[in-house]
Amino acid sequence: MKKASTRREFITRSSLAGAGTMLGIKVFSSNDNRMIADKKTISIKPRYYRWHVDKGVEWIEANTRHAQLDWKIPVSQTAVVLVDVWQRHYIKDPEARAEVIINTKLLPLLVSLRSSGIKIIHAPSPEVAVTSPNWIKIQTKEQVFPKRDVWPPEDFFSSAGEYKPFAMPYEPMEEVRQKMPPLTFHPKIVPLEGEPVVANGVELHEYCKKNKIAFLLYAGFNTNACIINRDYGTIRMRDRGYRIILIRDCTTGMESKDTQPAMAQTNGAILFLEMFGCFTVTSDELITGINS
Repeated sequence: MKKASTRREFITRSSLAGAGTMLGIKVFSSNDNRMIADKKTISIKPRYYRWHVDKGVEWIEANTRHAQLDWKIPVSQTAVVLVDVWQRHYIKDPEARAEVIINTKLLPLLVSLRSSGIKIIHAPSPEVAVTSPNWIKIQTKEQVFPKRDVWPPEDFFSSAGEYKPFAMPYEPMEEVRQKMPPLTFHPKIVPLEGEPVVANGVELHEYCKKNKIAFLLYAGFNTNACIINRDYGTIRMRDRGYRIILIRDCTTGMESKDTQPAMAQTNGAILFLEMFGCFTVTSDELITGINS
């Protein structure tokens, strides 16, 4: 690919409206003749953030906005990834928000998803995954928890020795957190028989490859942490070439004192995904699309 010589060229190539060339994405339209007509599909209108403007409109940030597409995605190529849907959180606020989301949004959605035949994949963190009888075990525990490289050195990693001045400050509440019950699946979102549990991105990719899954719907916690940063999360799987669709009302982030009133961390993480190669829908839109 010819290297972009200007920032404008880079934006043009990387824009979702321009088919996501720099991100390796092709945006499907409802007229895409490669979709198999005799397969069961779900009708959705995925939202993304459009970097482009219409002809004749000044190309400035103030003139960019959200846009929606019209897709019919094949059930056989679609799965839902449930990220870190745990039974607790050490901070009360995100735990309370997650509990509301699980009961009012995620549980009704899972009923529809399971009845439609869409695969449910549980990604509850490596430590939790390897304890589940549903863990697919594509990798051994030694591979799931690999040894660190020799660089950076161990003293630097652990802030010991000459690197001790660069350690994070001691937090007495960390001792409280460490004494909390071990993380596990939320009691209402446990894997059913036949629903796979993956411990990392390699296992998720291998499972999807084996089952010809190309569309990954994401729900879980936290939006600005594990949803984005896990190796089975949205960004890494986007970079592997999957079409990523976040269910934006089935997630919440970790907020700060300043961001909590407007849920700015959560909304910012959602917008970040919409701006850079991913899409979002709501649970109601999905249920409607499944039943249409």
